[in-house]
Amino acid sequence: MAKIDKLLPKQGYDWKFSTVGGVARVNIETGDDIAHLDELDQKLWTVLSCPVKGLEFDAKTLALMDTDGDGKIRVHEVVAASQWLKKVLVNMDYLLDGNDWIDFLSISDCTDEGKQVVEAARMILGKLGLEKEEISLQDVNDYMAVYEEKCKADYTAAESDPYEPPYGDASDAAEAAVNAVRQKVADWFMRCRLVQFDEEASPVLDVQVEKIAAISGNNLGDSMAEIAGYPLARPSKEALLPLLQGINPAWQGAMKDVAAIADFAGKESITEEEWNAVVAKVDAYTAWKAAGETAMNEAIAAQVAEHAAAIAPVERLLRYCRDYFTLLHNYVVFKDFYSRDERRLAMFQAGKLYIDQRCCDLCVKVSDMGKSTASAGKSGMYLIYCHCTSKGGAQMDIVAALTDGEIGGLHEGKNAIFYDREGQDWDATITKIVDNPISVRQAFWSPYRKFGNWVTEKITKSASEKESKQFDEMTSKADTASTNLTAKPEGAAAEKKPVAPFDIAKFAGIFAAIGLAFGAIGGALAALGGFVTAKWYNVILLVAAVVILISGPSMLLAWLKLRKRNLGPVLNANGWAINSNVKVNTTFGKTLTSMAKYPKMVVNDPLADKKMAWWKKCLIWLAVLAVAFLLVFRLTQHRWVWQPKPVEEPVAEVVEEAAAPVEEAVAVEEAAPAEAPAEAPAE
Repeated sequence: MAKIDKLLPKQGYDWKFSTVGGVARVNIETGDDIAHLDELDQKLWTVLSCPVKGLEFDAKTLALMDTDGDGKIRVHEVVAASQWLKKVLVNMDYLLDGNDWIDFLSISDCTDEGKQVVEAARMILGKLGLEKEEISLQDVNDYMAVYEEKCKADYTAAESDPYEPPYGDASDAAEAAVNAVRQKVADWFMRCRLVQFDEEASPVLDVQVEKIAAISGNNLGDSMAEIAGYPLARPSKEALLPLLQGINPAWQGAMKDVAAIADFAGKESITEEEWNAVVAKVDAYTAWKAAGETAMNEAIAAQVAEHAAAIAPVERLLRYCRDYFTLLHNYVVFKDFYSRDERRLAMFQAGKLYIDQRCCDLCVKVSDMGKSTASAGKSGMYLIYCHCTSKGGAQMDIVAALTDGEIGGLHEGKNAIFYDREGQDWDATITKIVDNPISVRQAFWSPYRKFGNWVTEKITKSASEKESKQFDEMTSKADTASTNLTAKPEGAAAEKKPVAPFDIAKFAGIFAAIGLAFGAIGGALAALGGFVTAKWYNVILLVAAVVILISGPSMLLAWLKLRKRNLGPVLNANGWAINSNVKVNTTFGKTLTSMAKYPKMVVNDPLADKKMAWWKKCLIWLAVLAVAFLLVFRLTQHRWVWQPKPVEEPVAEVVEEAAAPVEEAVAVEEAAPAEAPAEAPAE
């Protein structure tokens, strides 16, 4: 970062400034800088607020800093944290190391806030049986886990509910057995009631023999899923559900667990009333467990929250010591973003997107697709929106910035792989592309690429239409011919349908358009004929001028947009309040998108296309250039500049000789009498 020579006028604390990302920003490098954040003008902060969720940052730390609970971290909350730390720490430089532990000598014993932290820290270490003069965040987490288990044990010991489980220690097993076959048993009893209603319906309600015959040739061990769909047992009007014999093979194991329930001990079959009685007991037990667990969890959560408030200053200090300095680098100054250090990425960078032989490092989670896509165009960047799905089924939307290279084969629906900050891979699919210039080089070829795509699209569309039309005509003629053959008597000669003549009118428009195009080109070249034939290298200048005329506007527009490329609109759409430009210029953009690089290899590839000899290529290029030159001079209708000029003296003599007859003719005309005007006819 280059230092700025001229600093702002000194008012209070002596702030230092530097250029970060082409924008002047304040330096936060020492403990004194952190201690004087309350004196920093809010207009000089890069960020005014950021969301608590959706960032690659410890959510608990942000929640502790969000004192008003509105889901945003604002400037005054960041300043309040620095002021609290100034009262607790002996030296604010301790924050620069990012440790998640602290020794008691670094905590101030001259302030109430410092004494409160030390007292709570010693209590935690005492409960854990540790004798040391420092405390870590892991100690706090261990203490809270132990305290939660203690609260659960105390609650269970104090519980005096008179309710007794229906089957004692086997109640959970009975619950699982009933729930495993609950739906299947209900289906079987319904089939039995239908048989009681109409006994002739019994064959239809039983398993169909055809279904068994259809799978009899297969390995029936692999067909258990289909067999499980058959009735639990053969329905009968007695409606006695067998427990051990006559059970569908796919359900025999589950029914064996049902038979082990105490109420069914020694029985071979049960009635629907007996089954419903057991189901009622199991449901009551399930409801009791749910209510008991809910009540216990609520009671324990209340005790843990109350106790956590007592030790909160310790956890707050340890989390601030670890995360606060990093937060300032992503809030006051975007130092982590512009440093390009793989170990310290910005907290809004979600991971990396690998697509089309390139890696996009600038990827941001999208919380609101509608809002993000509406303001994305203002960023001036080429943005790729992707919907990502993890192996576990989790889903999210991201936006990746393509800041270098070419567009290539990018299009909506293209698949890619996204790696989050934890290294987990996600399947990504492009859902939307915001097209903006990537580089001046890419902008140079953009008009030709667009024209080529347009021509390809038109040709493809025309060919498809003609193919469809020809196919329709062929099928129509075939249908007509078959109808005529069927309708005509045997031996009758078929009438010959006259062949339609070639309709030149259909192609007149195409020929006229081509003629106008060549006429326009010829007219333009004729207007520049003198310039073209004056010097041999003027043709090259003319070609260069045409290329600049075509690509120049695109390159100029790209250059202007690249100078204004800004990440701010993308972050603003995700809930940030960006107070300064977050520029992504061409030099920095090249570090955010990496391209695939292959080594130079000399390998005999048997499947590679055969290369043309160099002398053949030279001949082809010479022929093309010769044709181009001949076409230019033919259209301009000018002679070569080195042809000899005509002699001037003979021309002068011819002019003098031709002038004499002209003078004699004039004299004769003056000497001739004027004709009398014709008399008007009498009325």
